[in-house]
Amino acid sequence: MYYDTTMAGFGGQGILLIGNLLAYAAMTEGKNVTYMPTYGVEMRGGTANCTIVVADTAIGSPIIGNPMSALVMNKPSLTRFGPKVQENGLLIINSSLVDGTVEDRPDLLQIKVPANDIAADLGNDKLANMIALGVFLKKTGLVDLASIERAFTKVLASRHHHLIEKNLEMIDEGMEFAAKNGG
Repeated sequence: MYYDTTMAGFGGQGILLIGNLLAYAAMTEGKNVTYMPTYGVEMRGGTANCTIVVADTAIGSPIIGNPMSALVMNKPSLTRFGPKVQENGLLIINSSLVDGTVEDRPDLLQIKVPANDIAADLGNDKLANMIALGVFLKKTGLVDLASIERAFTKVLASRHHHLIEKNLEMIDEGMEFAAKNGG
């Protein structure tokens, strides 16, 4: 088993958090993992992206040129990473902030999820990243939800553990969205 993905958006959207959660969750399942975050020099609003590779054998490099999937939370990320997704890959697009898809790629499963809108309807638009992560988890089955729940305690500082339940609620909503609308 081998799977690689890129997650991207603006700084402050929680991109590195969901990538880190995914990496920790895979490690708790005994899988080999690489996680490589990259962010711009701006404090907020700059670029943020990460690559995650999960495998049951040794991983040669954390660098991926053409990911099997991409989760993009803004238009610049769609422009940069969307066209690079492998043939027959998965592209999750935050349609609350991104108008459009990758043109001329009928081979891609492109799921437009209004992540910010769903999160706002549930009381916290800052958790749009968790909605998108839920869609990703449902469509890929890469890790179990229980592993994500365990990963929260490793990724979040203990002073934020009271937020885990709300984050899991948002992930569940994203999974439900994917089940109903995921192509």
